[in-house]
Parts: sequence; C-alpha cells; structure tokens
Amino acid sequence: MFAVYATAPSPDDPLAALEIGDRPEPEVPDGWVAVSVKAASLNMHDLWTLRGVGIKAERFPMILGCDGAGVLADGTEVVLHSVIGDPAWAGDETLDPTRTLLTEKHQGSFADTVIVPARNALPKPEGLSFAEAACMGTAWLTAYRMLFVKSGLRPGQTMLVQGASGGVSTALIELGKAAGLRVWVTGRTEEKRALATELGAHAVFESGARLPEKVDGVFETVGKATWSHSMRALKPGGIIVVSGSTSGPDPSADLQRLFFLQLRVVGSTMGTRDELADLLRFCDTAGIKPRIGAEMPFKQARDGFQQMLDGETAGKIVFTG
Repeated sequence: MFAVYATAPSPDDPLAALEIGDRPEPEVPDGWVAVSVKAASLNMHDLWTLRGVGIKAERFPMILGCDGAGVLADGTEVVLHSVIGDPAWAGDETLDPTRTLLTEKHQGSFADTVIVPARNALPKPEGLSFAEAACMGTAWLTAYRMLFVKSGLRPGQTMLVQGASGGVSTALIELGKAAGLRVWVTGRTEEKRALATELGAHAVFESGARLPEKVDGVFETVGKATWSHSMRALKPGGIIVVSGSTSGPDPSADLQRLFFLQLRVVGSTMGTRDELADLLRFCDTAGIKPRIGAEMPFKQARDGFQQMLDGETAGKIVFTG
C-alpha cells in the first residue's frame, strides 16, 4: 500500500529519512480495526520520529502520522485516537506507563490503511470534514486538555498563548474564545499575529513584549525562547500549562518568582479517549472548525514536512488521499 514513512533515525537532517512509496498491507489483530484513511494531519511529533526521538531504532521503517480520519469496512466514518495503552489499564490512559502513540511502536496514519484498537476509532461528527476531523487527535486534543482539564481557568479570565501559528496554539485560541476567556497571543511575525487575530484573539503582541496587565494562565509549547516571559506574565497564583518545548527543553526555572508569587507549573500530555469524544462534541455543537493552513496530497508530503521544519505554519498541515 502507499505510505509516507521514515526509513531510519536521522537526527541532523530529518527529511533525509523521509520516504514516499509502498509498504506492506497491515494485518488486523483481534480487537483492532482497519481504517481507510481519507485525511491525516502533520504534527511536530512526526519530525521527532524522523530524528529518532521517542522511537527505538529497531522500529524503523515506521509509517508516520499520529492523526487521521477515515472509514471502517462497514462505511462508518471515524476519527483516530492515537494513544494506545494496556487494555487492562484503568483510569487516565495518558498516565499508563506502557502507553504509546501511533508511530512509536505501531505504524502510523500516513498510509492507505492504518490499524488501531477498536476503541481508538471514534465516530466522526457530520459537521466536520475528513480534513478537519484529522486535526483533532493530537494538537486539538492537547489544547483541549491543557485548557479544560489542566488549567482551571474560568470564562472571563485572561489566557496568554505563547506562539500564534502552530497546531496547538491555533486550537487554544479558538477553544479559549469559544469558552468565553479573554485570549491574548504572542507571535514572532506580523503575519502570525494577524492569523491569531483572525482566529479570534482579543489582543496580540510581539514575542517577549511587555503586556498591559498580568494574566491568569499561560499556555506554553515553545519552552526556552519564551519561558522567562511566561513567568513574568503571570498574576500571583497564576498557572503555566506546558505541553511542549519546541525551542529547547531547558528553560530557567526562576524559582524565586515561582515560590514568592505562588505560581503553578503543570505538565500536560495529549488526552484521553473520553476527552477526545468531548472535544468532538464541543466542536460540533459550537460550530468550531480547526484552522487548516495547508492541505495537499500525500504524494506532496515532503513539502508539508519542509514547511513545518521551517516554521512556516498557519494552522494545521493536512494530507489527503
């Protein structure tokens, strides 16, 4: 079958490991289902896989793609949940020490067919296209968990999103606006800040700019480049929710500010199947549509990877069959 896959870990030149071609048809174990993929979205996780981060060398070649939407053999339209854990695990599956994502142990969604446990194929809302639904499983689910499960923020409070154009950031802007929060956003360029305004941000600022007032919560996916600004932006008792560190994993902790102002720093990773189901319902009932910055055929996947590598995103990058 046709697939977009990584041939081997390539830490310094990730696109050198990217291949577009044929891979074997998957076998479907008991309790799993085959999904005919109609659309799949690109995540930073796919670039990390190409670099060999979070995946053992013996797992290559590995079909890329955590997210997707498609059709089951009986015609049911579904959205993929990419967190795969121990079926016997009870509770939050993101805390299961044996959990894994598609592309870490199991082949991913950038292919004609992907197999997942039956519980990982959720019904697609009629109000979302396949391309829109394909954005939900990683970036949008991460944003949903950060905002509604981890932050504790209430409608009317002020949230700051560090970074204006990535998949998680654009999702946070749309979800925060729909939930009645005041959404502030930083962006490196005028184009990225304009995108945030278009998505519903109430105010936008240059990266590192002094804000008019302190905020109740900051949403961090950038890390080292924005960390000190995030710490300075918070009200006493405020919270930073962190789900990534694209600019580096070693921010200065600023411990004196942390304890003196009683700030809180909370980590957040992906989300649960139930949270994805809630996110899909919320988007459907509220009429929320994910921002798709670029949509292209799977055969042009290298172009999409290059855009993400260069930081030239304006929403989600989606591949279609």
